[in-house]
Amino acid sequence: MAKIKISESVLKKIGSYAEEFGAEVYVVGGYVRDSLLGRKRKDIDCTVVGDSIAFAEFVADKFGKKAVVFERFRTAMVPYRGYQIEFVGTRKEVYKENSRKPIVTEGTLLDDLKRRDFTVNAMAASLMNKNFGEVVDLFLGIEHLEQKLLKTPLEPMITYSDDPLRMMRAARFAAQLEFDVAEESIAAIAKMAERIKIISQERITDEFFKILMSPKPSIGLNILFNTGLLGYIFPELAQLSGVDAIEEGSKRYAHKDVLLHSFKVLDNISLRTENLWLRFASLVHDIAKPKTKRFSSHGWTFHGHEELGARMMPSIFRRLKFPMEALDYVQKLIRMHQRPMQLVDSEVTDSAVRRLAFQAGDALEDLFALCRADITTKNPSLSAKYLNNYDVVAQKVIEVQEKDKLREFQSPVKGEEIMLICGLPPSKPVGIIKGKIEDAILDGIIPNDYDAAKSYFLENKDSWLKAINDEDFKKISKNIANN
Repeated sequence: MAKIKISESVLKKIGSYAEEFGAEVYVVGGYVRDSLLGRKRKDIDCTVVGDSIAFAEFVADKFGKKAVVFERFRTAMVPYRGYQIEFVGTRKEVYKENSRKPIVTEGTLLDDLKRRDFTVNAMAASLMNKNFGEVVDLFLGIEHLEQKLLKTPLEPMITYSDDPLRMMRAARFAAQLEFDVAEESIAAIAKMAERIKIISQERITDEFFKILMSPKPSIGLNILFNTGLLGYIFPELAQLSGVDAIEEGSKRYAHKDVLLHSFKVLDNISLRTENLWLRFASLVHDIAKPKTKRFSSHGWTFHGHEELGARMMPSIFRRLKFPMEALDYVQKLIRMHQRPMQLVDSEVTDSAVRRLAFQAGDALEDLFALCRADITTKNPSLSAKYLNNYDVVAQKVIEVQEKDKLREFQSPVKGEEIMLICGLPPSKPVGIIKGKIEDAILDGIIPNDYDAAKSYFLENKDSWLKAINDEDFKKISKNIANN
């Protein structure tokens, strides 16, 4: 019988407490899998044959801690020296046809292991002194680890029907471990993909994020797309797939598959960053291309896809229940992802470079990272040329930032001072005036310092206010006329 080397002293302590308490306890799932793969982890799941909550509270008391108990699922969490240790009673879980919540009942160790998602996660290792570290492998999990293969302990249709989120977990583990998914599993997922709709959006989004944060996300995303799952969880992304071609005379005009390109950009950026939202922006930077696709005499165009893509994000964020605080950052990267390439020309003005740096703000470095990742050509000379172009623009930005102190750029004349001098309450005109001062600095009309900015403001405030008031009067008159 196989054994795993358990080096964590905390598990040895739990084993001795099990003897004292009179419980049968095993470490299960990801800990066993990762131990066999030579990986460390801080989240540890323990299965208890018996009263798991009572045993967890007994262990917590020994550790001088307090167990966090979830009575409904017969589970308890005990934190200890950086570890998160979960104690679960051996159990059965069954999902009704249209239910998002499982029916949980007591079961045997066999019941507990066979209800798990994949054979590589369905192994247990004893914590009892008599056979400490011995692996219970009822479904050939060790063999499948060696084969780098994800198989379900039961028939795939049964395993995925019990908890449809396991279909996404197949994609996630494939991406995280760089394993293959068994053919019968892929077929089952494709057949029952629609059942993902009974799962809560929060659980779906959590799995989606884990795929994005894997070493090579395209492995998982390709599984989602090829099985049809992507169409249910992120239809706008799935709609990027496909190539349109038009023949005119002897010429054939076709554009690249935007979905495959997007997956490649995401893989490229994933080699450089652990920033979830930079990875997500890389995946969706061309999300609006299907809506802006046009054919002209010069070939396919996607004019305005950056702006439309940015505008699509709020509804996508709300539907997928993403944290809204990340929205502005993602929109900025989508909206600006083609701007650096437009500044390659040697004749580009400092003003244009200033505006790029100012509008990108703290996301400037991430914007350049996205632009570099967006180079997916297989032509080495073209790739080198594009990368060099971005290096040229980046150097221009650095030079202008240093010269103009743009890294500390804020409007030197604050809104409070504008309101005081002009006798204005907090209002849109204050923002317009502040914007005109900022534009003058960005256009190089005045330097980036307080005295110059205030003088420029005092010289122009009366004409600005008159123009603002005249425009407001026109709007009021137009509304009256329309009514």
